[in-house]
Amino acid sequence: MELTRRSVFVYALLGAIWLLAVGWQIEEHHRVKEAAKTDLRNRSKDIAKTVSAFIRGLRFHGRAAVSQEQLESVLNELVNGRTNELISSSELMGIALLNAVGEPVASAGVSIDLEHKDLLQEGERWGRRTVTLVNPVDLGATLSSEGLTNPTVVLPHDFTNSNRDGRSFPRREPPGDAGISNAVNPPNGVASASTNPAFAGERDGRRREADGRPRHPRWLRWMDEKEYQSLLEKRALHGLVLAMSIDSFQAAITHDLWLRSIIMLLATVSVLGSGVAWRNLSKSSELQIRLVRASELNTHLKEMNLAAAGLAHETRNPLNIIRGLAQMISKREDAPPEVREKTRGIIDEADKVTAQLNEFINYSRPREVRPATLALGSVVSEVARALSYDLEEKHIRLDLKGEQFNIEADEQLLRQTLFNLLLNAIQAADGTGQIEIFAEKRTASEAMLEVRDNGPGVPPDHRAEIFKPYFTTQKQGTGLGLAVVQQIVLAHGWEIECLPNDPRGAVFRITHLKIVP
Repeated sequence: MELTRRSVFVYALLGAIWLLAVGWQIEEHHRVKEAAKTDLRNRSKDIAKTVSAFIRGLRFHGRAAVSQEQLESVLNELVNGRTNELISSSELMGIALLNAVGEPVASAGVSIDLEHKDLLQEGERWGRRTVTLVNPVDLGATLSSEGLTNPTVVLPHDFTNSNRDGRSFPRREPPGDAGISNAVNPPNGVASASTNPAFAGERDGRRREADGRPRHPRWLRWMDEKEYQSLLEKRALHGLVLAMSIDSFQAAITHDLWLRSIIMLLATVSVLGSGVAWRNLSKSSELQIRLVRASELNTHLKEMNLAAAGLAHETRNPLNIIRGLAQMISKREDAPPEVREKTRGIIDEADKVTAQLNEFINYSRPREVRPATLALGSVVSEVARALSYDLEEKHIRLDLKGEQFNIEADEQLLRQTLFNLLLNAIQAADGTGQIEIFAEKRTASEAMLEVRDNGPGVPPDHRAEIFKPYFTTQKQGTGLGLAVVQQIVLAHGWEIECLPNDPRGAVFRITHLKIVP
């Protein structure tokens, strides 16, 4: 079926709708994915704030220092989800607190790769099962008495037991001397020593001694400047790195992907169904138009058939008159022999034309079946007796074989069918030949009838054409006898076919004859 402009427009519209639906679902899935990432980042910020609050609570009597042992204990509780209801033990997998040079000061949970370039450049790194996030947050900074800040210091496990002078630690000092904080945090949560006031020499915010030297906090007075700077560089908190599980993130993404896939599948099925429906509608409309045209043509052919039948009938009457006049002329005593011979030729030709007209009228006549119960063997025997003269004249033997049973058929039409088939077989088996009529039950309700001859047979390429009007392989045939047979067979609901008769001849087989008990 060729595509019309309307069909092309409809298919293009359906394709555009499908592309729009698919694009919309892809965009929505991308939006859901980004929203899930943002939600995970926000939860990491909440965790970082919780860590900052815990660090503030762990300071030694207001000093800007915490014990590593206590800090790691708190971090382990955070990772295990026993400290805060907002933190799921299955989500937070690892945590690390970094110093100024990006080295871990305290950690808990799984180990975190801090040297990956994506982590330093983008502030986060997404893996197959985890995401690593850098959170620059306030890790417990406090304001000093002079308005400057210092970072929180994490004291090692053995640092709180004794100092280098043998004195126990920590010592109680006024709170005003201990306040330090981390007010400056670089991108990605890793601070440099040059940007922190604690490493600015004269501008580090610490009070100075009488001789101008920077004064350490009282609980670290026993340290010299070099040791104090080393402590700040290695143990001061400047950043926080979290390793979080993305199982819930992947589950949400997978669920949304399945949902979008189902929607896209439904959209695809809907578009394809609409396309098929439009195609069927177009074909149905075209078939209806063809049916109307065929009905009009059939009506016209019926009218032409009636007109041709009427013309044939009207032509037969003048032929009978011509034949009668020719017979009168041939019987006159004063007619010369030459005239008598020509009149006999007129009579023969008129008989041929009349026979053809009779067959045409018979072929064009509507077949109205009046079924009745008939004994098939009796009808076959009567038709054979009617053709006994032709059989004897051509020395053809006729054998009747098979079972005896009753069938449902129109008696007149069945006689005409058998007459035409036997006459066709007699013409084919010209000279000494043999014809066989065979009847057999196929099932309890159906039977088969065959007319066999040992003539020249029908070529394979002519077996489908032999039932068409005016197609004949006989020199004296009109080509309408087998066409009439097919009309009668189809009117009864039977089937007829031409088959080869081994080793020589043809078989005309009629099937689906209805048996009457």
